Amino acid sequence: MTHPGARIVIIGAGITGLTTAYRLLLRDPRRQVTVLDADGRVGGRIRSEEFAGHVVDCGADAFLARVPDAVELCRELGLDQLLTSPASSSARVWTDGALHRLPAGLVLGVPTDLDALAASGIISAAGVARAAQDLDRTEWPDGVPGPDPEGLDDRSVGHLVRTRLGDEVFERLVAPLLSGVNAGDADQLSLATGAAQLAAAARIGPSLIRSLRQQVASARSAGADPDAPVFAGLPGGTQMLTDTLADEIDRRGGTIRLGCAATGVHRVGGSWVIDTDGGPVSADAILLALPAAPAARLLAPHAPEGAATLAELEYASVAMVTVAVRRVDLDCDLDGSGFLVALTDRLPALTACSWASSKWAHLADPDLAILRVSAGRHGDTAALELDDDALADAIAADLGTTMGLTGSLLEVRVTRWNDALPQFRPGHLGRVRALREELRATAPGLVVAGAAHDGLGIPSCVRQARAAAEQLAEQGF
Repeated sequence: MTHPGARIVIIGAGITGLTTAYRLLLRDPRRQVTVLDADGRVGGRIRSEEFAGHVVDCGADAFLARVPDAVELCRELGLDQLLTSPASSSARVWTDGALHRLPAGLVLGVPTDLDALAASGIISAAGVARAAQDLDRTEWPDGVPGPDPEGLDDRSVGHLVRTRLGDEVFERLVAPLLSGVNAGDADQLSLATGAAQLAAAARIGPSLIRSLRQQVASARSAGADPDAPVFAGLPGGTQMLTDTLADEIDRRGGTIRLGCAATGVHRVGGSWVIDTDGGPVSADAILLALPAAPAARLLAPHAPEGAATLAELEYASVAMVTVAVRRVDLDCDLDGSGFLVALTDRLPALTACSWASSKWAHLADPDLAILRVSAGRHGDTAALELDDDALADAIAADLGTTMGLTGSLLEVRVTRWNDALPQFRPGHLGRVRALREELRATAPGLVVAGAAHDGLGIPSCVRQARAAAEQLAEQGF
């Protein structure tokens, strides 16, 4: 049964919710699409604000350009001519009391060029020799894997990398890189959800290094440009994307209601009613594009088993401390995009540092360095328990240790993202699949999408939004 002019309510005005609303209106302008959000602004975790005379992101400042989803959305919205690539993609890692350049040939931190790895000084000679043993591997350590498109035979990233390449590669390369994305424990991170490229490579052959080399070669033979930029951003900040989506939704007749929190969802006859603090809202179908905890509360009456599992998903809280300092006050060449911190060399507060004014040409400044410093990780909130002034002082001390900062912070902005980053444990995709199956059976017209379900990152959320719009269309809405 189809519903011409279906009333579809999307709860959550982050990138997933906004993109789904746009897709629904693009496909059928007769639809009555309403987006609700408890916050007073659109964009969710995407926010860009003035800082030191520039627009600097408070959260994500880029997205993967080698997967098409976000780039294609920008093209549809007329933003493609504005896309810019990092001026420098050369990153470093803090280990053994120094900043070391990451070697060429890394794939999610896994080395494919062992000569470059040895020359980097990041890994000891014994660690390089341990990694090289992977090249001689003729049998899978855990038995020959079968096809696993849904991540049901899931392991942790730590299990895979430690087993195949040893502890040093994991602790000094892979874990810092992945922890920089999800602020979590890569020893417990789902391989299928948090490092899908490694999961696919692990099923090609016993040697992870050879399998990754094969992946890269296959991509090149299929026409992939090895010199194409990995990331893309917008000179007005990533918020340009969500603001443009909101404008497009309005132009196409959709409605966005901000400061409107959904407190309950229930069936009335063949329709849905959303209880909000601004009164009830009726709908034929609903998309929940929310973090796990609020989504689970709304889902509980309709999919109790899946909701209970979703509610168990843990999150990491982080702070983004943006600082401006005089370049002459740094004993560091700033030739690169920033640095990560090895597990073996943790600092009191700083977990990663992006050199924004070196990374992006539109933020370049001859006198100032703009640094975006991350603090906090899952299971370690000591830095986050400091007030803003004390946190800034702790960050300044860590910048003194790592970059030789001697002067004062000229400008500081502390952005706290509480319960921001989901921590995907092995088997996550199977649990999400079970939730969706339960919803199809018990609550048709109620669907879920977003970072809590199929993975982090703007391209992932854009891809999930397209799938959610298609799912609603398949159900006749």
